Amino acid sequence: MNTPTIHPVVLCGGSGTRLWPLSRKALPKQFAPLIDSKSLLQLTLERLAGLNRTITCIASEDHRFLVREAMDNAQAQGRQILEPTPRNTAAAMAAAALLAEPDDLLLFAPADQHIPDAALFAATMRSGVEAALAGRIVTFGVAPSFPSTAYGYIEAAEATGHGASHAVARFVEKPTAAVAQTLILQGNYCWNAGIFLVQARTLVAALHTHAPDILAACERATAAVSVDGSFLRLDSEAFEACRSESIDYAVLEKHADVAVVRFEGAWSDVGSWNAVAQLHPADDAGNRVSGMGSVLNSRNTFVHAPHRPVVALGTENLIIVDTPDAVLVAGADCAEQVAEVVRMLAREGKAEATEHRRVVRPWGAYDSVDMGERFQVKHLTVKPGGKLSLQMHHHRAEHWIVVKGMARATCGGEVQLVRENESIYLPSGTIHRLENPGKTMLEVIEVQTGSYLGEDDIVRFDDTYGRCATIEVRAAPDRTAMHPAMKSTVQPAVPPVVQPAAALGIGAAA
Repeated sequence: MNTPTIHPVVLCGGSGTRLWPLSRKALPKQFAPLIDSKSLLQLTLERLAGLNRTITCIASEDHRFLVREAMDNAQAQGRQILEPTPRNTAAAMAAAALLAEPDDLLLFAPADQHIPDAALFAATMRSGVEAALAGRIVTFGVAPSFPSTAYGYIEAAEATGHGASHAVARFVEKPTAAVAQTLILQGNYCWNAGIFLVQARTLVAALHTHAPDILAACERATAAVSVDGSFLRLDSEAFEACRSESIDYAVLEKHADVAVVRFEGAWSDVGSWNAVAQLHPADDAGNRVSGMGSVLNSRNTFVHAPHRPVVALGTENLIIVDTPDAVLVAGADCAEQVAEVVRMLAREGKAEATEHRRVVRPWGAYDSVDMGERFQVKHLTVKPGGKLSLQMHHHRAEHWIVVKGMARATCGGEVQLVRENESIYLPSGTIHRLENPGKTMLEVIEVQTGSYLGEDDIVRFDDTYGRCATIEVRAAPDRTAMHPAMKSTVQPAVPPVVQPAAALGIGAAA
């Protein structure tokens, strides 16, 4: 008998505000480099590769290129279903089931969990196949190691007779400490891991019974899906009309045929900085350090310092998290309140509440190194073969200085190569593009000068990554300079000026 194929589906939603300042809306925790310079999403994809290297990811439109980068890093293949707006797990799972074949065996896994034993994980998932093929929704519970109040619990009843699964007696919301202590002493309770194995037809039928409105909205959204390479875009109007509900509330707590399989390995949903700290070994005083952190005469202190030395001296029960543009210092007993800090910063209008200094783009990334009145300095890293859009700015000029690799630069009607320690000047209103034709990473220092330096001062004429239709364009002064491809009247373009980087006061190693 052939072993049934499991089709992994990774749920990549969620903002992860409890891990601020590392996790922010623009780069939620599942995409941030958290463990051995890898993101939780990449680790999840690598773990799922033990079951199937063809994986479907469900993610926000805004994070599509972060998902693609993680899939490339994990050497995974598959498609990405893009949600125009977040609608929780019931809608995400419904969309995936409707876009699958009815008999497909779907394994839904969150993108933000850490499970180090990949072999045990794969074996446990396979042990749920028999129950799933028998028409049950199989959920996976984690053997509890302490009376946690941060997780929901699942009560297991009698064995189903299908593999290692047991019938689910009930789901328990996040309990108080006293209740949690009672539950784990009973022995038949486990933490709810939020991982599900189910045939597509079974899930669709359960949604039809318990959440027909969610199913109907997702049917409309998937019927009008648009395809862009490996991206599948759900219809915006239909999906936005769907109510937001978790699969637990919408279906599982009402459904009769739910089974649970117990996972006996290490597991963490990495839901707080205390949980992150537990992923690192402790010294004799209970201190835990990540990156370039150091502790002296301290107890029970966690230091996360990936970029520069951070020293904790004489501290106790503290969490210290350092990023290039924000630092968190919190009492360990306040770790669950970090989301309140994010809301406070957002009310105060601080961009650091939601955005990082380093911004990922499909062609690479840029880091805003310095900024002042009428100038901004960025460090661009462009992947091999990557190219920025063909674009124009109304309010700023730019200087590109190549510090590593070789660039292909378009300026006006000319295209030329710019090598290390050379630079090129791009006057405002000039059509331009930066590309990396080489096989190694291209690094460029970009100096912007002008009256307005916002990211929305951009007009895109051509883009490899399909972003022309969605870009927000600011009102511009009266200018008619356009790229020849636009078939409009073209003003004479200012010719590019290539000169040694030293002429701008910046050396090749800057």
